[in-house]
Amino acid sequence: METYSYSASKAGVLHLTRHLARYLARRHVTANAIAPGYFPTVMTRWAKDQEAELLHHIPAARPGRPDDMAGTALFLASRAGAYLSGAVLRVDGGLLADARDA
Repeated sequence: METYSYSASKAGVLHLTRHLARYLARRHVTANAIAPGYFPTVMTRWAKDQEAELLHHIPAARPGRPDDMAGTALFLASRAGAYLSGAVLRVDGGLLADARDA
């Protein structure tokens, strides 16, 4: 798909996360980003007819669920994520780590 502006904005978020992590560290503030994979939402309604093909490329073989995102956010907001800063957590069911597409 030709989603140039979407891709550019995502790259901006990733870069901004790294810069904020460095800048805010001296104030004892962490900055991280969550990069979701396929979650059935209004934004991904175009994929509903192609979901089986899309899920073929996701090692977890399922779309993301609200509790997947909630768990990630809770981790980052908790003491468990207190020393993590500048990270991008891909909540994508293994999509970007899928060796089948390499």
